Amino acid sequence: MADSQRSDRAARPSLKTGKPVRSQKIIQLSPSDTRPPDIPEDSELPTAREHAAPTRSHTPGHLSTKSQDRRKKASELALRQRSQSLSQKDSQPESPKSARSPSTHGGRGTHGNGRATPRPNPHPLPPSSSTTPAPPLSHSTSSSSSRPLNLRSTSAIASKPKLEGVPSPTPARVVTPAQRPPRGPHIPFPALPDPKTAPDVQPAPASGMYWSRAPVSGASHTSLRAHTTTLIGSNVYIFGGCDSRSCFNELYVLDADAFYFSSPYVCGDIPVPLRAMTCTAVGKKLVVFGGGDGPAYYNDVYILDTVNFRWSKPKIGGDIHPSKRRAHTACLYRNGIYVFGGGDGVQALNDVWRLDVADTNKMSWKLISAPSSGSTEDKSKPQARGYHTANMVGSKLIIFGGSDGGECFRDVWVFDVETLMFSLVHIPISYPRLSHTATIVGSYLFVIGGHDGVEYSNEVLLLNLVTMVWDKRKIYGQPPKSRGYHGAVLHDSRLVVVGGFDGGEVFGDVQVLELAVHAYYSQISHFSIDV
Repeated sequence: MADSQRSDRAARPSLKTGKPVRSQKIIQLSPSDTRPPDIPEDSELPTAREHAAPTRSHTPGHLSTKSQDRRKKASELALRQRSQSLSQKDSQPESPKSARSPSTHGGRGTHGNGRATPRPNPHPLPPSSSTTPAPPLSHSTSSSSSRPLNLRSTSAIASKPKLEGVPSPTPARVVTPAQRPPRGPHIPFPALPDPKTAPDVQPAPASGMYWSRAPVSGASHTSLRAHTTTLIGSNVYIFGGCDSRSCFNELYVLDADAFYFSSPYVCGDIPVPLRAMTCTAVGKKLVVFGGGDGPAYYNDVYILDTVNFRWSKPKIGGDIHPSKRRAHTACLYRNGIYVFGGGDGVQALNDVWRLDVADTNKMSWKLISAPSSGSTEDKSKPQARGYHTANMVGSKLIIFGGSDGGECFRDVWVFDVETLMFSLVHIPISYPRLSHTATIVGSYLFVIGGHDGVEYSNEVLLLNLVTMVWDKRKIYGQPPKSRGYHGAVLHDSRLVVVGGFDGGEVFGDVQVLELAVHAYYSQISHFSIDV
C-alpha cells in the first residue's frame, strides 16, 4: 500500500515552473596595454581568454491543461493497468517482443491487450502545426573554444593605405553558436547599499536631474562598446559590439523597468560579429545595417523579428546600394530609414541613403544626397564624418559632431528629408564631440559623454532645438565614468546608458539619468525647428 502511494505521488505532475538557469563562469581580464586617447576608435591588442565549460539546466515552462482530478484518475488508472500487465508477465513466459523495457518505448507502459498506454505527461507542450521542433530556450554553448581574435585598424573611418606586397588581413570569421564562449553565472538582484559605506552625494532637489547606477540582475552579459541599443516597448535590445579582445554578434535584452538582463535564443541568418553598425526599430522588427570588425566592412541588411527572435537577411532592391561602411547613423521617418555618413576604412563619407521599409519583405535602396569631396570649401553640406549622431525631428535630421579620422567636429547641421537640403546651424558656443550619444527629450537634444578631441567626457549637454543654443544643467548624484562608444535610450523619464569605453576600460554597467520635469518640460508639448 505504501509503495502504491509513493508511486501515485511520483506519477503526479509537478506544479513548479521556472526559467532557464545558467551556471557558467567568466574570467574578465583588464587590458594590459595603455593607449593614449585617440580621436578615432582605438587599436586593440589581442589577449588570451580562458573559458569555463558551461552547464545549464532547463525546467519546462508549460503546465498541463487538465484539472487535478482528471490527472489523479488518469495516473491511478495507468498504475492499475501497469500492475495487471506486470502480473500477467510474471505468470507467462517472456517473449522476445515483451522482453523490452517500457523505457524503450519512450516511457509508455503496455496493456495486456498489447496497446501502448501513454504515461501521464506533467508538462505537455501546446499543439503545433509545424513538425519542426521548437528551439531551446537559450544559446547552446557546448563548446568552450575561444572567440577568434581580430587585429583592428586604428580607425573605423579611414585606415592606412595598403602597401604593395603585403597581404590583406583576413576578414573577421563568423562565430557559430557552438563557438561562443561561456557566460558567467546568473546575476542576482544586488543588495541594498549600506548607508555607512554608500557614496556621499549631495541631496538633489525635486527639480534636479540625478545620476545613479542601475541595480541590474539576470543573465550575465559582456562588457561592450560600439554596440547598438534599441528600445521597443520597455525592452532595450543590445546587439553586437566588442570588448578589448574580440567582436560579438550576440543579443541581450534589458528590461528597462526591472533592469533585468536576458539572453534569448535566436535562430535564422544570424549576422556576423559586428561593431559600429546601426539598428533601427521598425514596428517590432530591428533593421541592422553595415558595421564590421577589424579590416572587414559590410553593407548588408539584417532583420530580427523580436516576436520569434528569428534573424533574416532579405534581398534588397534598387539600382545601386550604399558602399560598405561603419560608424554611420540611421533614422526612421515615414517608412524610410535615412542613413548618413560613416567610413569605409579608406575615407569618411557624407552621402545620404534611404532604405524603404514599408514592406520589410520588399525593401529597396535609393540615393538621396550624393557624396561630396568633404572639403572645408564646400559649405552646402557637412564634411564627411563618422561617429557622429543623427536624430529625426519631424522631417528634419539633426546631425552633430563626429570625426573624419583627424578632426573632431563641433558643428550642427539640419537635413530636411522632404526638400533634400542641408542647413548649417550657427551656434556661438559649441562643443566638439565624437562617439557620444544624442537623445531627443521634448524639445531638447541630450548629448551624453563622448570624446572632445583631447579626452573622454561624462558631461551632459543640452541643445535647445527651439533657440539652437547649448545649455548645461547641474546634475546631482554620482556621475558615471567618462566614456564614449556607449548606447543610450529614453524610457519612462529616464535616460538609460549601457556600456562604453574610456580609452582603457570597456564598461558593462548600466547608468540611469533621472530627468526632472522642470529640467526640460518648458517646451515639450509643441515646437518646431525653424532652420
